[in-house]
Amino acid sequence: MTHGDRALLVGGDRHTPSVAFDALRRAGGSWQLAAVAAAFTLAQLVLVRPGMGLGWDETVYVSQVAVQAPAAFFSAPRARGVSLLAAPIASWSTSTELLRVYLAVLSGLGLYLALRAWRGLFPARVLAAGGALFASLWITLFYGPQAMPNYWVAVGALGAVGCFLRVRENPRALWGVVAGACLMAWMRPTDAVYVALPLLVVAAVDRHRRLVAGLVAGLVAGGVQWVIEAYTSYGGLAERLHEGSRIQGGLGLQFAVDDQLRSLGGRSLCRPCTGPLPDPAVMAWWFVLPLLAGAGLVVAARAGRTRRTLVPLACATTAAVPYLFLIGYAAPRFLLPFYALLAIPVADALFHLATTRAGRWRPVAATLIALGLAGHLAVQYAVLDRTVRRTTDDHHDWATTAAELHRLGVRPPCALTGHLAIPVAYYTGCSSSAVAGPNANSSVAGIVRTSRRLPLAVLTRSGGAPPAYARDWRTFPAAGMDIHIAPNVSGQGPT
Repeated sequence: MTHGDRALLVGGDRHTPSVAFDALRRAGGSWQLAAVAAAFTLAQLVLVRPGMGLGWDETVYVSQVAVQAPAAFFSAPRARGVSLLAAPIASWSTSTELLRVYLAVLSGLGLYLALRAWRGLFPARVLAAGGALFASLWITLFYGPQAMPNYWVAVGALGAVGCFLRVRENPRALWGVVAGACLMAWMRPTDAVYVALPLLVVAAVDRHRRLVAGLVAGLVAGGVQWVIEAYTSYGGLAERLHEGSRIQGGLGLQFAVDDQLRSLGGRSLCRPCTGPLPDPAVMAWWFVLPLLAGAGLVVAARAGRTRRTLVPLACATTAAVPYLFLIGYAAPRFLLPFYALLAIPVADALFHLATTRAGRWRPVAATLIALGLAGHLAVQYAVLDRTVRRTTDDHHDWATTAAELHRLGVRPPCALTGHLAIPVAYYTGCSSSAVAGPNANSSVAGIVRTSRRLPLAVLTRSGGAPPAYARDWRTFPAAGMDIHIAPNVSGQGPT
C-alpha cells in the first residue's frame, strides 16, 4: 500500500471520504423514509378495504371526470384538484377498487417526497418517526386512499415547509416550495393561504424576495383555475367566497374544538355536532400532541435550531385556526395538515426524551414512550376498523338502493332528488338535483319538468313523506329509505 493510499484511508484527502460517507448516510435515510411510505401504502390497502365504495364528497369530485355518472353539483368551496387527481382512473374505469389502489400508491409516494424535503434539517430517524406518527393516525389511513383533498393539502404543506427551511443552503429547494404551494392551492385554495401565511411573513422579514415570489407563484398557479371559475360560474371571487361561507354555515368567530373532539371517535362529518364525547382513551393523544410539540420547540431552542421547529408549528397553528375557531361543525380530515406539520417536531421531542445526549437510550423513558405509542396505535386501529366497517355498510346501502332503482326502471339517463340523492345518483348513474340546502341547483318546477322527460325518483328517509308534487307517485322501500317513482317510469315493481 502506498503512502498516498494510507493517507486517503486516514484522512489525507479530507473531502473524498466525507463525500462518500455523506452519500451513504443520505441513502440510508432515504431508505428509512421509503420504508415508512411503503408501510403506509400497504396499511391502507389492508385496513381500508379497496371495495369500501365511494363516499358522498368523493362522488361529487369523481363524478366531474367519471364515465359512470353525470357530474354532480359542484358547490363554491370545492376545488377541481381532486377531480384531476382521480381522472387517470375514473375517466375510463368504473372500478372503485382500482381507484383506491391508485390513490393509496400515490399517497405513499406523496408522503415519501414530503419527508424527503426535510432531509438535512433533522436526523433521518426523526423524519421516519415523524412520518410514521402521521401515517399511523386513523384519519390519515382512512383518507389517504380516498378522493378527498385534505390529505393532499397536508403533504403539500409538509413538503413546502421543509423546502422553505432549506432554501438558504440549497436555492434549488425553491422549486419544492413552489410545488408544495401549488399542490395545496390546487386542492383547497383557502387552506393553502392559511398554511402559507407564516411562510410569507418569515420570507418578507428576511427580505427574501425570491422566496416570497416563489410562494406567491405557487399559490397563484394552483388557485388560478378556482379564481377563473369564480368569475365564470359564481359571479366573481367575492361572491364565491361569500357563497362558500354560507354553505359552511357562515364563517365567523365560533368554537369548534369540542366538535373536533367528538369527531375523533370516527365521525366523518360532525354536523350538527351533538352527542357525548368519545371515550377518554380515544381523545388522549389529541391533548398530548400539542404538549409534545411544545417540548419539541424547547428542545430546538436549546439546540440553537429554533427556526426549523418554530416555522412548521406556526404553519400548523394557522392551518388549524379556521377549523377550530371559525366554523360551527367538524370533520376529522380538516386537521390533517395540522397533524402533518406537528409530526416531525413531536418525533424530535420523543427522541430527546428517550435518549441521552450521547445517543444512548434511557431505559425507563424509552419503555414508557414505547408503551404509550403501543396503546395509541391500538386506539387508532380500533377507531379505524369501526369507521371502515360503518362506512362500508353505508356505501353498500347506497349500492343496494341503486340496484333497486334499476329494477324499478330508473336507469340512465335518469335523475334523482331528495335524501342522499347525490351519492345514490352516482351509484345509479343518474344526475341529481336539490331545491334547498348547500347543494341546491334546481327548483320544484324544474324537477317536475324533468320527471316528464326522464325516469325520476324522489328519495326520502324510511317512512318519510315525499314533497307535495310526488305524493301520488308509487312508493317502494329500499335500504333505509323510500323510493318515490315518477308516473312515467315503467319497471319491474308492482303498481
